[in-house]
Formats: sequence, C-alpha cells, structure tokens
Amino acid sequence: MMVQDMGIEIVPLSETAFQGEIEETGTTFEENAIIKAMQVAKTLGIPALADDSGLEIDYLNKEPGIYSARYMGHDTPYAIKNQKILDKLRDVPEEKRTARFVCAMALALPDGTTRTAQATMEGRIGYEIKGENGFGYDPIFYLPEFGKSSAEISPEQKNRISHRGKALRMMKDKIKELCKDEA
Repeated sequence: MMVQDMGIEIVPLSETAFQGEIEETGTTFEENAIIKAMQVAKTLGIPALADDSGLEIDYLNKEPGIYSARYMGHDTPYAIKNQKILDKLRDVPEEKRTARFVCAMALALPDGTTRTAQATMEGRIGYEIKGENGFGYDPIFYLPEFGKSSAEISPEQKNRISHRGKALRMMKDKIKELCKDEA
C-alpha cells in the first residue's frame, strides 16, 4: 500500500480477528466509509482505515452512485453491468456522458475520532467496453486526457490520477496531522 513511507503497518481486514459483514447504511460515500471504519476500530480497538467508492454518471442522476457494487445485484458480473450502462446511454451525445469515480476514505480511532478525505477522477462513459487492466466499471470509463479507458492505462498511471490514489494522498496528510496532535 502507498503508506509504507510513513512507518505505518496496514493490515487487510481479512487478516484481522474481525468477523461479519458491515452494512453500508449511509446515504453518501463518506457516511459509508465512516460506518465501516468506526465498526472495525471499535470492534478491534485499533485505528481503522476504510473507503467507499463508486461511479457517478451525470446523465443517470449520478447512478449507480453508492450502489455501484450492488447495481443490478451484487452477484451480477461487471461485464453485464457495463453493457447495461452502455445500453442506457446508447443515444446520449458525448458531452452528456460525463461521469466520475468517487472515493471517500475514513480513518477511525477506537475513541470515536474520525478523519475523512474524498476525491474524484473525472471522465465520461465511453461507447464500448475496452481494456484489460483495472476492474469494475474501468472498461467503460473513458479518460479524455489519455484517449483511453481507465482499463487501458497502466496501474502506475492509474495510481497517479485515480480517485483512490488522490484520497489516500489526502488521508496521509490527515494522518500526519493527527500524529502531530498526539505527540
């Protein structure tokens, strides 16, 4: 993960004693990230970092939004989800296909303290499924500055410009501030 330079060990949730599912009951990406981070921090008694992210398509009133992973059902393959979105936008002109990936990140401490960061990666919905890199909606998310879908750019390029990469860089600054306050 991109925080090794801070001397902080990040342990994936799957490698902890945490059990069960966390219900995403928030109405925003930020609320869902806080819910997840708080539940883990309080249960395990350690700081927890969580994110919630998704795709917002302006023409579809920001759908699928916070329901991106569950859009058309949790078990529906992304190839089908992507094709459904392309079908919905079939006759929509390029200038109305604007979209963004959103990532909200939350750090929660066991005492209830939280810090959040949110970032976006702007683009538009392309006209076809393209690319093998990435996952989810990446093959239909077109990046005009690259002339490619986000599934066609390298992982290094994506980390520099992605909503998650930006949110994590913002969160690193908040963690540094928090560590200064604790000292």
